[in-house]
Amino acid sequence: MTSYVDLHRHAAVRSALAANTGVALRVMVAHAICGSPLWGVRVQDQRSRNEAITESIETSVAEARFDERRRAVLGVLGFDPDEPSVTLGHEPRNGVSGLFQRLLELPDAVVMEVLGVVMAETLASGTGLIETIGLHLGVKMADYWVADDAFYGLVRDREVLTEVLREVGGDTVAQAHATEKGKTIKSVINDYLTGGNDRAKVEKWVPRWMAFPPSAYTQRGGVATVAAASRAAWLAEPEVPLDPDPAAVAAEAVEGGDADEAEAIEDMEEQRLAA
Repeated sequence: MTSYVDLHRHAAVRSALAANTGVALRVMVAHAICGSPLWGVRVQDQRSRNEAITESIETSVAEARFDERRRAVLGVLGFDPDEPSVTLGHEPRNGVSGLFQRLLELPDAVVMEVLGVVMAETLASGTGLIETIGLHLGVKMADYWVADDAFYGLVRDREVLTEVLREVGGDTVAQAHATEKGKTIKSVINDYLTGGNDRAKVEKWVPRWMAFPPSAYTQRGGVATVAAASRAAWLAEPEVPLDPDPAAVAAEAVEGGDADEAEAIEDMEEQRLAA
């Protein structure tokens, strides 16, 4: 009887919930934050085994801007503003129901901001979706990133370094330093990016791999962002049937006055189906 009553009440509530998008939005946000027996959401870890990378992310402009939004949302929901994330680990006094009640008190615009932070925290890194969203939103990486020690430490390929130098300093400079040690080439690149040693400062430069859409400096392949962007673009292409629809072709032939061609196409299709 308990199962009978539970399932009937559940069916009634979900039917009503599906018709009330405002309430459904708040229930969804509460589930994403607190979890449930049917929901499991994980926060994308912003740390790397490479400490220099972790420090670079933690001190980046993008992370600072996002942290402001996260702290604002934590405050609105009554959570500790020093919590590392809005998603997971938060079980208000009355659980998910208590959080849902709090969300009911908030206007739609504020709930949407909460949703934005939760979705951003749980957005997986290194996927084709990053490429698609970045293009759709017109993300300009130069607004969020500048070359730092971690970046220079990770670029070790002489050919790539020479092409980067060509990009920021021109062909003549790149050719003049083509046989130099990597450390020297990096130093010259840094001079152009910072205006050091009387070099003409290059503003808003980002490596090709980091832009939206990304591209490579060599033909060797192996650039993860380029591969992800290519796959995302391929998946977004409309499907084109390998073989035209015989009925549609026959209809076009009839409209064009070619009755013989239309009859021949219909005969071929009948034979195909028979086979």
